[in-house]
Amino acid sequence: MTRAILLAHRGIAQTHPNPMVGAILVKNECSVGQGFHTYEGRKHAEILALEEARGEARGATLYLNLEPCCHSGRTGPCTQAIIEAGVKRVVAAMQDPNPQVAGRGFRTLRHAGVEVCVGAREAEARRLNESFAKWIRTGLPFVTLKAALTLDGQIAANARRRRGSVTWITSLESREEVQRLRHASDALLTGIGTVLADNPRMTDRTNLPRRRPLLRVVLDSHLHIPLRTEIVADAAKTAGSVLLFTLRPADSVKARQLRRRGAEVIRTRERNGRVELREVLRRLGRREILSVILEAGSTLNGAMLDEDLVDKMILFYAPRVLGALTVPLAHGRARPIEKIPLLTNLALHRFGPDFVVEGYFHDVYRNH
Repeated sequence: MTRAILLAHRGIAQTHPNPMVGAILVKNECSVGQGFHTYEGRKHAEILALEEARGEARGATLYLNLEPCCHSGRTGPCTQAIIEAGVKRVVAAMQDPNPQVAGRGFRTLRHAGVEVCVGAREAEARRLNESFAKWIRTGLPFVTLKAALTLDGQIAANARRRRGSVTWITSLESREEVQRLRHASDALLTGIGTVLADNPRMTDRTNLPRRRPLLRVVLDSHLHIPLRTEIVADAAKTAGSVLLFTLRPADSVKARQLRRRGAEVIRTRERNGRVELREVLRRLGRREILSVILEAGSTLNGAMLDEDLVDKMILFYAPRVLGALTVPLAHGRARPIEKIPLLTNLALHRFGPDFVVEGYFHDVYRNH
């Protein structure tokens, strides 16, 4: 199962809107076939493993991180191929959260006499495909709030720093990890305040393969974004990589200027004088955006938290104390401490001198 999960990881950024799946066939304690899924490759991991194993699949055990599909889509049902190949036993880490499958694949296999075991390394398998689970069940992307902070909770050293200047809070090791997180994500989401303050590029600089360009999404209610920002400049270089949500008419002069430079501009509904956040996520979900990293300032972070739209938080803490209240993680509405939701399933990591706190607000495998 460890090998199957490692194989599944090789599909990062290459499978969406499908889940990441790795499969390995074992016979007489030896691997006889293996594979991992990529969207452009079409074939599912199980089929690739069966093709490599050929006749050795008969009587073998198939290990995979996700329940085999039992329906026809771009490919035929994997359950039928497994049965026809004579596989004796299937060991899967977890049930498929897709309502079209959701246990039916296991029942099909058992009905055909294939032994089925479920639950090995399930927690790892669930984490691997948590964005797929959220999207396939709700139509909404999985949202991760990511931020770099000082030990006293500040995300910037000076609220009035020179526009476009950036002072790194965390280490090079942490910034490299952020690039890996970006690579595994479909989109980055920020607000116009961050664009005006930092003039960020918000790109995936890992140089690793990905099926689609990383989508940069900017919430800009009144289209204040300058035409010479890094994000707008990148829009002309990579088609379909920049999307702005606004309250301004789609045929306004500024909107036309942005479109000529390669950016897409969408007018949305208004809520409290700003773009309606849940509508933004619904529109992204309809575009098969499964995962979004929120890299924003205090205002947008606070609004997303207030509306319970954040599924996960990853906070990079640098061993520094700023000593003055300037830019906190979030500006939200005041609530009694007992009504503030707790992060669960906490994990701690180290990157260079920094430490990282990671936790969840929602279990996307349950109804939310």
